[in-house]
Amino acid sequence: MRQAFLPLQVPAALEGLLELALDLRWTWSHAGDALWETVDPTVWEHTRNPWTLLQNVSQERLQHLTQDAQFMQEFQRLMAERARYLTAPGWYGDVHSAAQVARIAYFSMEFGLGNGLPLYAGGLGVLAGDYLKAASDLGLPVVGVGLLYQRGYFRQMLDGDGRQMEMSPYNDPTGLPIQPVHSPSDGWLHVSLDFPGRTLLLRIWQARVGRVSLYLLDSNDPKQ
Repeated sequence: MRQAFLPLQVPAALEGLLELALDLRWTWSHAGDALWETVDPTVWEHTRNPWTLLQNVSQERLQHLTQDAQFMQEFQRLMAERARYLTAPGWYGDVHSAAQVARIAYFSMEFGLGNGLPLYAGGLGVLAGDYLKAASDLGLPVVGVGLLYQRGYFRQMLDGDGRQMEMSPYNDPTGLPIQPVHSPSDGWLHVSLDFPGRTLLLRIWQARVGRVSLYLLDSNDPKQ
């Protein structure tokens, strides 16, 4: 797979870590928590985000882990478990295998999958995120479509005098567990919208949510 936006080369024996970190199933399935904690206990304690952890771990540490028999055994177990999960038919495949449904598109202004993808304020977003997680576990043929916001929803905090303050963090796509969607010609896939006097190009990013794909539209393209 493409190693977009990762500041290091992952050893060939551990390339599967990219798949595990980019699959947001870790937001509700914690079977791999012990593995990530082994990679870097400090970063894991502060982030609980495998993609952020991989962006901060050293090349030397990853190389050392390839020589750790216990780590490699657990890593291979998780990879095998993920393969079984992705290929299993799930409830939908078992009960409705004859259904003539290709895909169901679920559009939402926000998807609350976890803190690692801060594109939601709550309520609607958390519900939409739960729909995608349930669709993945059930094997439903669902595709999510939403927006990649440049700025996340504001976060509240208190200053030294106890006054409430708000901040709107900037979402740098290179730090989020998402990847560009490429066209067959190997360029970045875009959707064009025609407006009076101009055409708006939307870049497409993909987030993996177990068996489900979430496509996020982004208008912050320097080609505009």
